[in-house]
Parts: sequence; C-alpha cells; structure tokens
Amino acid sequence: MRHTISVLVENKFGVLTRVAGLFSGRGYNIDSLNVAPTHDPSLSRMTIVTRGDDATLEQIVKQLNKLVEVLKVHDFGDGDYIDRELVLIRVQVDSKSRAEIMQITGIFRAKIVDVQPSTLTIEVTGDEGKVEKLIELMRPFGILDLTRTGKVALPRK
Repeated sequence: MRHTISVLVENKFGVLTRVAGLFSGRGYNIDSLNVAPTHDPSLSRMTIVTRGDDATLEQIVKQLNKLVEVLKVHDFGDGDYIDRELVLIRVQVDSKSRAEIMQITGIFRAKIVDVQPSTLTIEVTGDEGKVEKLIELMRPFGILDLTRTGKVALPRK
C-alpha cells in the first residue's frame, strides 16, 4: 500500500541526509521525495511517498518523530488531502502528429513549454492519475525524455 507522509523539519544542513538514512537503514524504500522551504524560511516540508503495510508506516512515523530536527509528521492516509505533481515530457513529433499532441495537451490542460522542429516539451501538473494517463497517451508518439518532481501534498482544512 502506498502512503504519503508530510514531514515538517528545521531547514538545516544534513536533515535530508538523516531522514533518507532513516529509510535506507531500516530497509524502507522511498518512491518519491520532495523537499522545499515553507513560508517560514527556517522550516522545510518534505513530502515522502513510500510503500508498506500499516505496521511499517507506524514504525516510519515513530522513527521520524525521534529525529531532533523533525517538528511534525502527518500521514495523509488517514485524512483528506490535496496532492499534485509536475512532469515535463519531451515527445517526438512530425507534421502529422504535432496537431494531435497539441489537442491531447489541451484536453489535459497541460502546457507546451518548448517547441523544436522534431520535439515538443509538455508541462503537466495534477494528481497521479491525470499525470499517468497523459504519459500513457504520449507513449505511442515516442517519449524521448521525462522528469517528475514527485508528489507535494497539503491536508484539506
């Protein structure tokens, strides 16, 4: 089962290493990791997506809470939250496929951020389902490159 965890930490040197080390030292895998400062420059928010059963998640949360620099840990599995991911996709195009790719991009409210004679670079933001569907639709055209930010999430209040 996939879990999304938000970790509010002090924005200090080495915190990311300690959190990543906690996961690797216990044999837990990180599917995606996103870290950035919050509105308070002394704090950063980590959004971590990992896999495991409820017992594994409970252990992860307990271990994270033991780290001195960790201020708050929130498991989004037990509540309502908003999540988004940003993906850049470079797709091969020719004169026949360009219009079709542009039409699909419009349907997904994605943006074409770079146009070259034989490629288009598409930017899409949204939840995992939307992103995965666009990637699936672009595969037949030929994905040349792809990069993802990883999930960011906030609880609904």
